[in-house]
Amino acid sequence: MTVGKKIKVIDRLRLGFAVSMAKSVTFLVRSLRLGAASVLPGSIARRIEPRILELLSQQVKNGIILIAGTNGKTTTALLLCTILERKGFRIAHNSTGANLENGLATALIDNANLLGNLNVDYAILEVDENIVPKVLKPLQPRIILCLNLFRDQLDRYGEVDSISKRWTKVIATLPTTTVVIPNADDPTLSYLGQQLPQKVLFFGLNEPENYLEAIPHAVDSIYCPSCGHALDYQGVYLSHLGDFTCPSCGFTKSQPALLSQEWSQILVGLYNKYNTLAAATAAKELGVDEVSIRGGINNFQAAFGRAEDLVIDGKRVRILLSKNPVGTNETIRVVTESTDKTTLLVLNDRTPDGTDVSWIWDVDTEKLVARGGTLIVSGDRVYDMALRLRYSQESLDSDINLIVESNLQQAIATALEHTPVNETLHILPTYSAMLEVREVLTGRKIL
Repeated sequence: MTVGKKIKVIDRLRLGFAVSMAKSVTFLVRSLRLGAASVLPGSIARRIEPRILELLSQQVKNGIILIAGTNGKTTTALLLCTILERKGFRIAHNSTGANLENGLATALIDNANLLGNLNVDYAILEVDENIVPKVLKPLQPRIILCLNLFRDQLDRYGEVDSISKRWTKVIATLPTTTVVIPNADDPTLSYLGQQLPQKVLFFGLNEPENYLEAIPHAVDSIYCPSCGHALDYQGVYLSHLGDFTCPSCGFTKSQPALLSQEWSQILVGLYNKYNTLAAATAAKELGVDEVSIRGGINNFQAAFGRAEDLVIDGKRVRILLSKNPVGTNETIRVVTESTDKTTLLVLNDRTPDGTDVSWIWDVDTEKLVARGGTLIVSGDRVYDMALRLRYSQESLDSDINLIVESNLQQAIATALEHTPVNETLHILPTYSAMLEVREVLTGRKIL
């Protein structure tokens, strides 16, 4: 990790010019209300100064915390931001969710002055799992949080094993002062942590009472990452995350640094317990006292679209981002554990969502259909989702009111009409759909 390294004069001049140009673009885009300017400024700055990520990251006083994984990056990052900001630290964070190189550069530029001077204590950066190997060298993170690896946008990434191998190869080249915090319950990441020369702390669950009744359909890595033999699971919490051992080579789950039963969570869903534990483990490693960590967790406000609660026309609306099989199964679990009977599913197939929507056939929609109630479907691929729900019915006489509405604004209005005042409307959208849903509900765009 390189923190506070002096920058050469020529680099300082190029950096200042790149940052000032990027800030001019940010001002123009936001003034004209063309968007949040979360990517374009970084793109322009990187063309002027290709080393801008390195030059800015060197100025972060206490180091960079890099957060990578398929699900949970935004919630975990905001939890950690909340904890550290309550302690008085200044934080740079790519809060818009732009997690490729240009988005990371933009987040750091936003916190720099026109000369390229960056005065923050920490930078908390959510990073797309596919570019982790590309940004580790310029960022030189102090802490790397590895949340999970699930199948997500197979048209872009491929299978999780290939991503894990790339991560392991590059992380192993970082200084031994780097701290890596992987998910102990994910066999791939547990094994990754056991292979690294750096200091490794694990987070995970120790709660057998929360085991699923059976391994779900949307499961990715149930084979030993060391020898390839099928793992023996004592139980699973979600997808392939659980308590496991390999009967062939002896590989087993790593020991978490925190006892999960001792930590409460403020957000719904077991998946958010993982996010809570990840943030708490990182905060403890940074020297934050436990009382402050718990205070930050208890005062946390959900990120937009991630178990976010809104009140619209006097009715409660909960938005649960659902962008891949594992995440959608977990949001369905939240819905089915409630007594609410109205759910809106919005499926898009744009670039942020992944253009391949075949993943919906790996989702356990049967559980959602079996509970009955009203299901409204919308989005670019509304008929794909409607067909999936129809195939989830045991018979056409199932107690379900399925409404197909391609117009999103009308779909939201219909869903609200079917939601009693004493119940919650659950909305399960993909990523781009979530932004559209919030624009309709709140009258403003996020990006």
